[in-house]
Amino acid sequence: MGVVHQQSQRWIREGRYSVEVETGREVATAVYPYSNGVIDGKWLESGVPLEPDWALQDPQDYLRGFQTAISDVLEDSGIDPGDVIGIVHSHSPYATAFAAVNMPIPVYLTAQADEFGGPIPCGGFTLIGGEKIGKVVVKAIGDSPAVLLKNHGVFTVGPTAEDAVKAAVMVEDAARTTWLALQIGHPDVIADEDVARLHRRYQHVYGQR
Repeated sequence: MGVVHQQSQRWIREGRYSVEVETGREVATAVYPYSNGVIDGKWLESGVPLEPDWALQDPQDYLRGFQTAISDVLEDSGIDPGDVIGIVHSHSPYATAFAAVNMPIPVYLTAQADEFGGPIPCGGFTLIGGEKIGKVVVKAIGDSPAVLLKNHGVFTVGPTAEDAVKAAVMVEDAARTTWLALQIGHPDVIADEDVARLHRRYQHVYGQR
């Protein structure tokens, strides 16, 4: 099972979804409305007025959302916390730019070959909400720990939350360097057999002792 984090800037709430990794089926949901919502009038503690174009959030709302919504969704779904894997969803700018143009990230870099073992795929467009987005992720991600969603953003997975976060950071790093390289010229894609060799060494030999 995976627990997906979604933060809505429009409605200011924390949402957690429990989904079946194999199918993308939504098992349970939990939402925690932010008690302070959008802070656009004055600072909470000092009462000092905010500038007209300022809008803030209370960090404690964010932390309470994590604590409350995750517990609620696990309880509603009946899932053993030990069975939960890590799933990260982000809108990091360079990777999301590739998603905006529906472009997978090719393997121009050995670091990407090491970590992902191939291109970072881009799945099709789907509206947010319900089971459709999970099914698109499952269909497009293949054996990769990361996938882009057209016109949306990035999803990464891992056996732990730390692994999923690491993959999300690496996706953005690969996307940024790839974009910069494309401004200079036309980088060469690393051959599939070399990608496989690099990935195998990184996963099973490099740093294993």
